[in-house]
Amino acid sequence: DREEVLPGADFVVVAIEVGPREGTWERDWEIPLRFGVRQPYGENGGPGGLAHTLRQVPEMLAIARDMERLCPDAWLVNFTNPVPRLCLAVSRYTAVKTVGLCHQINEAYMMAGVALGERYGVQPPGSVSSDAHPDVWPKAGELARQMRRFVDVRAAGLNHFTWILDLRDRQTGEDLYPAFREAFMALPSDFEPLTRSVFQATRLCPVPGDSHLAEYLPWCHDPQTRPWEKYNLFLYDWRRAEQDRERQWQAIEAMAHGDAPVDALREAESEGAIELLAGLRGGGTVYREAVNIPNEGHISNLPDGAIVEIPALVSGWGIRGLNVGPLPEFVAELCRREIAVASLAVGAAALGDRQTALQALLVDPCLDDIDTAAAILDAYLEEYADYLPQFRTRREANPPGGPKSA
Repeated sequence: DREEVLPGADFVVVAIEVGPREGTWERDWEIPLRFGVRQPYGENGGPGGLAHTLRQVPEMLAIARDMERLCPDAWLVNFTNPVPRLCLAVSRYTAVKTVGLCHQINEAYMMAGVALGERYGVQPPGSVSSDAHPDVWPKAGELARQMRRFVDVRAAGLNHFTWILDLRDRQTGEDLYPAFREAFMALPSDFEPLTRSVFQATRLCPVPGDSHLAEYLPWCHDPQTRPWEKYNLFLYDWRRAEQDRERQWQAIEAMAHGDAPVDALREAESEGAIELLAGLRGGGTVYREAVNIPNEGHISNLPDGAIVEIPALVSGWGIRGLNVGPLPEFVAELCRREIAVASLAVGAAALGDRQTALQALLVDPCLDDIDTAAAILDAYLEEYADYLPQFRTRREANPPGGPKSA
């Protein structure tokens, strides 16, 4: 009950999902397929990203509006996807201070470990990649942890769409980017093949790994070239994730009731919230490699107000994003397109506006036909009617033929 827990709060950490996460995500992916659109992933970009946004934004705004009443000075720390769209909704429609956190920067350290690990005596623990499969990501996370001792990554862009701008030896300050680029291109061609292709084309390495990267690119859904086969793009393992989630809840309940030891929790890796909160409480100035906050000239060739992912200094004075300058124009244009999609999607979700939702699909690089986009949108609105009352309310207020006369 938020009426009970929010009063007096300094921080509100949000990690939610409207509807069963795996079940709705699977339908988000399957519905466009009926109309010939095969999304590469379908969580944060593409038609699935829109459906996800439409469901999540109203609940996030409800939380933020309760915070305005009950703890107006608190920070909302968001871990919920789509991270930048939900942070944008809170920033645009409420007065609540918000920041989004994500662990995607770890993929940069994982890739650095695969390419440069030998230089530092770090051996990749078996086959690793950015795949979110439970059998893969723990090994990738361990490799990233080891490489953090030796290298420092500076990345910027959008959440799940950041780019390595600088890569240096943590002790000597040596610029490792040339060596990283050369070593990456010498790796087996099946290691992050989409990332490799984009890296070659842009000379910048994208951070998120192939699955998330594919969500925002216009050349990853063509049914003729079948890029999901070319780049070996994996879908999320919905069934395995459901099973793992159930096991996790059982373990948590056992710990909560004293029926299982909590020692494993002491070994858990931080996702950044503890360090961020400590800094905001005045526990010294804390450097965070990746926070999602409104752009205020931090990336000079992206629009102000857009939610960007950048490094920042955190202290009792707040969160001060670090200026990283302009992105290369090719990269900036890809980001600007996603910023436009996000802005339209958030507006549609907050206001229940079908036309704006359609425009979000038409700007999205995953779609190239108006009628197909409209059919997908209508199918989503029908499938998720119970989750999207804002659209029903708007239709009732503005029935076909225009508003009723007095």
